[in-house]
Amino acid sequence: MKPFIRTTGCGAISQEHVEKRITLCGWVNRRRDHGNLIFIDLRDRSGLMQIVFDPAHAPQAHTSAEQIRNEYVISVTGMVQERLTGTNNPDLSTGNWELHVDEITILNTAKTLPFQLDEGSRVDEELRLRYRYLDLRRPEIMQHLALRHAIVATMRQQLYQENFYEIETPILTKNTAEGAREFLVPSRNLRGSWYALPQSPQIYKQLLMASGMERYFQIARCFRDEDLRADRQPEFTQLDMELSFVTEADVMDVIERLITRIFKEHKQQEITLPLPRMDFETAIQKYGSDKPDLRFALEITDISNVFADTTISFLKNTLSASGQIGALCVKNHAFSRSELEQWVSKAQQNGAKGLLWIRYQEDKIDAPVAKFLPEDLVQRVQKEIPDFTIGDTLFIMAGAFDETWEQLGRLRVQFGHALRLIDQTKTSLFWVVNFPMFEYNHDAKRWAARHHPFTAPQGEWEQMEMKDIKARAYDLVLNGVELGGGSIRIHDAATQSKIFSRIDLDQEEMQRHFGFLLEAQELGFPPHGGIALGLDRLIMLLTGANSIREVIAFPKTQSGADPMLQAPTPVDAKKLIEYGIKKV
Repeated sequence: MKPFIRTTGCGAISQEHVEKRITLCGWVNRRRDHGNLIFIDLRDRSGLMQIVFDPAHAPQAHTSAEQIRNEYVISVTGMVQERLTGTNNPDLSTGNWELHVDEITILNTAKTLPFQLDEGSRVDEELRLRYRYLDLRRPEIMQHLALRHAIVATMRQQLYQENFYEIETPILTKNTAEGAREFLVPSRNLRGSWYALPQSPQIYKQLLMASGMERYFQIARCFRDEDLRADRQPEFTQLDMELSFVTEADVMDVIERLITRIFKEHKQQEITLPLPRMDFETAIQKYGSDKPDLRFALEITDISNVFADTTISFLKNTLSASGQIGALCVKNHAFSRSELEQWVSKAQQNGAKGLLWIRYQEDKIDAPVAKFLPEDLVQRVQKEIPDFTIGDTLFIMAGAFDETWEQLGRLRVQFGHALRLIDQTKTSLFWVVNFPMFEYNHDAKRWAARHHPFTAPQGEWEQMEMKDIKARAYDLVLNGVELGGGSIRIHDAATQSKIFSRIDLDQEEMQRHFGFLLEAQELGFPPHGGIALGLDRLIMLLTGANSIREVIAFPKTQSGADPMLQAPTPVDAKKLIEYGIKKV
């Protein structure tokens, strides 16, 4: 192989390179044979450059170019020239110039690819992930990772200016009773004992506050053994931070300054501060979600009063059981009967028990239960939904509040997408505050911390019922996605022990799982609070990608598998014996 020295990037060519001899290296993006002349679009990370092989100018190079195919890796040397008038490409940053090649080195050949890169968005995702190193060559995926890099750099710059220390915390940590299911790692040296991979650096960052670091952050790798979805992976990255001697407002101010800078530098968009605050109960009551998308106005309305004297059995039974009846009013949309039935089916697929629709037409009220509706239905509805008018359709669910409003919230989002109600030009960025401290787990028949058990409660909480206690917690929501969440933490052992007791941890469990934390809280632990932002989710939203898998270099599939490395894999029985693990 001939030696070569790369002098510039393919996408970095400018007017200053004209009539200069340069060397480019990259992949053959496209080859076009025009008889005597051969044109190649050469691609590297910086972009594309058209290169030309002319047999009259460099016959040996032209002969070599005849055997070149897409995705060959080559090095070319030649002179940069202006393109002929009328042949420039305004869609390409280098479209006014071309490289006339006199030397070429084929650095590597390429077999026929398992899929064409320019068709990557239409290729089965598992095939793309199996050949992820090819998929990453696609400009859109490369641009996602470039933006990710730039935003992480901005985060670091901003937090350095705010006097944070960047500190790494361990990946092999302690199995605790906190939060979601953990990944476990066996210890070979301490046979029978296990590490856990961290769901977050939560405990460590609190202990860093006990150590006097005062302002910590980390671009942290986190692991959760949970069911996957478009915005969830078994391993993910978050911007993690903790601050001492702060209130909720202090933490939120830091994040607002950071987010404002990110949007300004990377989206060329100004964000008005302070960001709006929405109470948790308001979010649930109006939108059926603690992370509502406010780019469209479709709200849930409690219309229980409309059916206070109804004879419709399932509505009557709901009200008798202290349930509620909620409705979404879709305005001025002419649903066909088949469309309405499709929405009923979709709601049931979501897990709803049923969905009742009522259309307000010019000459009548139309519904599957029309003959059982009161004659003054319109007037009754207008007391709850004043702008209910001809052309509107009500979609109604009935049942226990939590379940029913959650289903209506899910349906609301589906309407937003399907009916194009969402204003894609808007950015909906706000805080949700005043979360419940605890939530009841009906399967386990016990109360659990809604965020985590280190969150500080609000006010005079000790005399309150579990359902009434509020947390000093806050979530940041962007376009209907929880971007991050945090809280003011408990910093004294007495309060921490009482909170543990509220979630049914006895003294032995407290000491076994969190004895180190309780002891630290008795050795001079400052008031503190923090937050974590999902980096993958942020990049997904800023790029408009449909999944965080599109903004992670080497993601897993929805089953948690890595098709490229064929992981996870079985482990040889002999290796299991080394760790003291018996194969079942």
